[in-house]
Amino acid sequence: MTARALLADNRRLFAKLAVVAAAMFGFGYALVPMYRAICDALGINVLARAELNTVGAAAPAANTQVDTSRTVVIEFDANARGPWEFRPSRRTLAVHPGELARVDYVFRNRQPVAMTAQAIPSYAPQVAAAHFGKLECFCFSEWTLQPGEQRSWPVVFVVDPKLPREVTTITLSYTFFAVGGRTPPAPGGGT
Repeated sequence: MTARALLADNRRLFAKLAVVAAAMFGFGYALVPMYRAICDALGINVLARAELNTVGAAAPAANTQVDTSRTVVIEFDANARGPWEFRPSRRTLAVHPGELARVDYVFRNRQPVAMTAQAIPSYAPQVAAAHFGKLECFCFSEWTLQPGEQRSWPVVFVVDPKLPREVTTITLSYTFFAVGGRTPPAPGGGT
């Protein structure tokens, strides 16, 4: 094969590859409108329709999961084992089931040394535990506080609307204790 014939073959191959690449680009570019048209025709893909419906909407849609027909009082309790302060920023909060809520807990290390601690939650009545969903909580991790350091950490939660109607008050109690080191003696305990 001569150099001229080889050059002609290469040009034809390049032209074919360029056409294939352009067709692939065009197909990829056309996929989004094709996908939307197919989904609209079949009545699927709620997200695409919700996106189209929110354009020009004045306010976001209300949370239909919130049960405004009743209120549950959440009582916050804090217990610390050792020489540190641990308390909720508020003692009670009234919420509607399904409503997102937040409360902060304040911690202060009164020891002259750094400490690592963790909090363990408990619920009363016990049936409430299955209906109390924490989305963010300091109890998910261990925390190290330096001597004299004070910090505030949130608990973001939602009470499930399936909570039995007879439960009108939930107590969320945390016990904060040292981990990975020497645990101080129980209050009132001997030496």
